[in-house]
Amino acid sequence: MKVGVAKETAPGERRVALVPEVLGKLTAAGLDVLVERDAGAGAAIPDEAYADAGATIVSTVDLYGQSDVVLRVQKPSESEVSVLHPGQTVVGLLQPLLDPPLMQSLAKAGVTAISLDAIPRTLSRAQTMDALSSQANVGGYKAVLIAANAYPRYFPLLTTAAGTAKPANVLILGIGVAGLQAIATAKRLGAVVHAYDVRPETREQAESLGAKFVKL
Repeated sequence: MKVGVAKETAPGERRVALVPEVLGKLTAAGLDVLVERDAGAGAAIPDEAYADAGATIVSTVDLYGQSDVVLRVQKPSESEVSVLHPGQTVVGLLQPLLDPPLMQSLAKAGVTAISLDAIPRTLSRAQTMDALSSQANVGGYKAVLIAANAYPRYFPLLTTAAGTAKPANVLILGIGVAGLQAIATAKRLGAVVHAYDVRPETREQAESLGAKFVKL
């Protein structure tokens, strides 16, 4: 079986579905790994790193023409769907509920679609395939950094010879994986953090990280 790693084409997307460090697990299982040329460029991973790990660097045409399974991060574009062939499998964060027409196109092409964002994280046997939590952690962390950069003052309490700057007040809406990471990051930056969620049971989680739970 040949597994292909596609280069992402969505605007601003720099991630890649497979990194060289884990490629060995696939080759050890007897799989051939094809990597589209420059697939890891956005993540600063050169083609040579994949080749050294045992992958074969191929063109876009060869990737979609030869792969039995195509790995990707974002859902494929319509042009990419058009080069898929019956019997292929596409694995990625495909967002099937947000883009039903794309799912219809994949079904019409005879392609099996496995969407990692549809895997329930609450099942123990599915937690090793939980791609959402890792990405949500990154999102919650980065959101606070973006907010701190946009905020015209400081996040922490600062006392200087010119006076004292009060800490920023930060409100986190939603106490899921991303929200909890955002709370922790904002607290580490020295902000006064409040958090809200429609689920009252999340109060304990927020308070364990130092946030004050907001009730409507």
